[in-house]
Amino acid sequence: MTATPTPRVTIRDVAARAGVSKGAVSLAFNRKPGLSEATRDRIFRAARELGWAPSRTARTLAGSRVDVVGLAVCRPARLLGLEPFYMEFISGVESVLVERSCSLLLRLVRSPEEEVGLMESWWRGRQIGGSILVDFRAGDPRPAVAERLGLPVVAVGHPALTGGLTSVWTDDATAVTEAVRYLAALGHRRIARVGGAAALGHTSIRTAAFDEAVRALEPPARAWQTATDFSGDAGARATRSLLAAAPGERPTAIVYDNDIMAVAGLSVAAEMGLRVPDDVSLLAWDDSQLCRLTHPTLSAMSHDVHGFGAEVARTLFGVVTGEEQPGSHPVPTPVLTPRGSTAPP
Repeated sequence: MTATPTPRVTIRDVAARAGVSKGAVSLAFNRKPGLSEATRDRIFRAARELGWAPSRTARTLAGSRVDVVGLAVCRPARLLGLEPFYMEFISGVESVLVERSCSLLLRLVRSPEEEVGLMESWWRGRQIGGSILVDFRAGDPRPAVAERLGLPVVAVGHPALTGGLTSVWTDDATAVTEAVRYLAALGHRRIARVGGAAALGHTSIRTAAFDEAVRALEPPARAWQTATDFSGDAGARATRSLLAAAPGERPTAIVYDNDIMAVAGLSVAAEMGLRVPDDVSLLAWDDSQLCRLTHPTLSAMSHDVHGFGAEVARTLFGVVTGEEQPGSHPVPTPVLTPRGSTAPP
């Protein structure tokens, strides 16, 4: 018996489900004016229910393109300006945008809720053609908002956090495990981690991986973890607290979640009369020029942050044109670069 082929869903079916004309569906998906937001949302909902999306050819003929890419970052302006990671990441994004004569619309926000409002404002006001989403949290509301709006996005984060969005990510858990094993191989059995903001999903991933890696060590090790806001001041305070204990009770190695905090930790060790790496070894995340300008130079978990940003931008263009299928895209895991700040205890 020959199976009856499943009828192909068409723009006519979407229009009928939404109670509008085919022209209205075209207006909605090409982000043209002339529709109320309620009608636009109803069309997108009908398309999702039917599993329909405009073909790549149709979107190209209709002029689907990106002129402006949105990026909102929930960080204080002062901290963002000091953090090498975001400067390198944005540089990588811009390297791709400039090739396509596109612009980056960067906004700093104070909360995830403010970013959700900004996403809606940008998209409904036709200010952007797509967006890059960063700093995911558990239960993050942005994937659902992006789907409801029909906003093309790329998520920078582990797939477990990004709600089915197309994502580009680094394997933080494997990198943390490598850092702990390296320090243990040097002989360290009192290891601390100065982490980032506890609410961020990648901080949680690193925290869990650090705990698991320390538990797996033989002979057993003692460990400390503390959360901060990624700033140098917070990194310095955390380091003082850790190193203020008696020599046999303080860590002999500290891993930092960014290079700013590691540099601050190096200064605190000197302030307290401790030698790096003779008295305490320090290891930074996100290798940068900062790590290579200190004395001693800082060992670091290194990866190509500029290339990471460029890959995110290229993936976003693929999402907009329909060339990129939904899924996750891991980039190379950060690798350990030993330098002068780590040694046997």
